[in-house]
Amino acid sequence: MNPRPTALITPAELTDRLAGDTTPTLVDVRTPAEYETAHIPGSINIPLPVVTEHATVLAAELDGPVVLVCQAGTRARTAHTALAAAGAQQLSVLDGGVAAHTATGQPVRRGRARWALERQVRLVAGGLVATSILASLRFPKARFLAGGIGAGLATAAITDTCAMGAALSRLPYNRGGRAVTLPDAVQVLRASGSAAS
Repeated sequence: MNPRPTALITPAELTDRLAGDTTPTLVDVRTPAEYETAHIPGSINIPLPVVTEHATVLAAELDGPVVLVCQAGTRARTAHTALAAAGAQQLSVLDGGVAAHTATGQPVRRGRARWALERQVRLVAGGLVATSILASLRFPKARFLAGGIGAGLATAAITDTCAMGAALSRLPYNRGGRAVTLPDAVQVLRASGSAAS
């Protein structure tokens, strides 16, 4: 069975929906640290690893329209795929994520500044490639690390997933003040559902 195509909405469409009669639940799937740095007012944080590991439980808690949000849209699409496969309905993804939302002048709530996960991936991947190329001048086999990183980045682009990003998201720097657990996610979804009713 083919997965349902991802329904994308623009920041302007999101603003219209938030002002409408049926307000969607905004689920931000970035790391807690990214969420603390800047998030759309009214959004709730359920990091992507929690969504993918517990999609069936979370899909059962989703009632009404839901807009999935991340930094640029990639992680939100991954969350969409997992939740749709688990039976969730009325899912949309904010096209371009928080970056596009901010670029169009829409409001965000700001906190302690931290690097977005995509920026961290670029730093680590670039640093590993540069280091392995330099090391290969003395240890020729070190060049294979650069090849491995290149192959990993190509795979990430083709599959629209990122193993390095998933690993980095688990670091203490990206956890923020407190890790989000499944019971936390269920509680906040139930609270947002009753607030929307």
